[in-house]
Amino acid sequence: MTVLILTSEEDVTADMVVLRLGEAGVPVVRLDPADLTHGVALSGEYVQGVCRGHLSVGGRLVSMNGVRSVWVRRPGAAAARAAQPSAWLTEESSQALYGMLRCTDARWMNHPDAARRARHKPWQLHLAQRSGLAVPATLITTFPQAAREFAERFPDLVVKPVSGAHPQEPPRAVPTSRVAPDTDFAAVAFGPTLLQRRVAKRADIRLTAVGDTLLAARKPVDPGAHPDDVDVRFAPSLSPWLPADVPPRVAESVLRYLRDAELAYGAFDFAEDADGIWWFLECNQSGQFGFVEMDTGQPIAATIATWLAGEEGRGRTCADGACSAGC
Repeated sequence: MTVLILTSEEDVTADMVVLRLGEAGVPVVRLDPADLTHGVALSGEYVQGVCRGHLSVGGRLVSMNGVRSVWVRRPGAAAARAAQPSAWLTEESSQALYGMLRCTDARWMNHPDAARRARHKPWQLHLAQRSGLAVPATLITTFPQAAREFAERFPDLVVKPVSGAHPQEPPRAVPTSRVAPDTDFAAVAFGPTLLQRRVAKRADIRLTAVGDTLLAARKPVDPGAHPDDVDVRFAPSLSPWLPADVPPRVAESVLRYLRDAELAYGAFDFAEDADGIWWFLECNQSGQFGFVEMDTGQPIAATIATWLAGEEGRGRTCADGACSAGC
């Protein structure tokens, strides 16, 4: 049985998992849907109640029924590198590939339907609340007056994009920024704006969830950090990521979130305040983890490889920054 990884060729994060799968002797096929009709071919047959499908990647033929799991990591748009690419060809190729894979018994990390839904920030915030996670007061609006009233109730705010990265090529990360006290919010009328109460944090938390295993890392805020440096991705810091224990109530809520979202993988970001409360910021259903593994030594890639191979353990306990459903 083969593990199928859908991602771009230059995905270093996927390389880490491919290495672990290779060490375990698990067959792996890696392809970018962007290469369909340009190095990648497919075929599916539906005759007399029987469904058969095949993928050809670099001359290697793989049976769809022989795929044990599919990791949808960072795939390109289907057929984007075809000889004559078009929106029509992309839609046709996407429906063919993902439609055939949906006919298999393979399990997904993450299923395209669940991943598409999980990207919506308003839905994330609602699900986090429903799961029992602490969520900072948040407003998403195009009403300037609503923004002004929200700022009166919560004077210390940050602004962040609703959708995440800016859709340029390559994608550009848009930082979370602190809102100036004299902002009049008139520009809110030109596009949905996400305002959120700033958490006066003492640390950033990245919790990587793989199946029922939770691996948390903590990055303390430098004592001399400027309060305007609110985005850990852009803030200067000398502190490395360190393994962290997951509070039992947070672990329970995160596992509930994953179950309700139907996700097998999620990269959760939290801000830890002075009282030790973990405030939910977002869950990226395909978030990076290599930088955390390099700092902490946590076996995230190996845990993903084990899940994809279908051999993950059950009933493990919390230790060394890891937690499972047995907690």
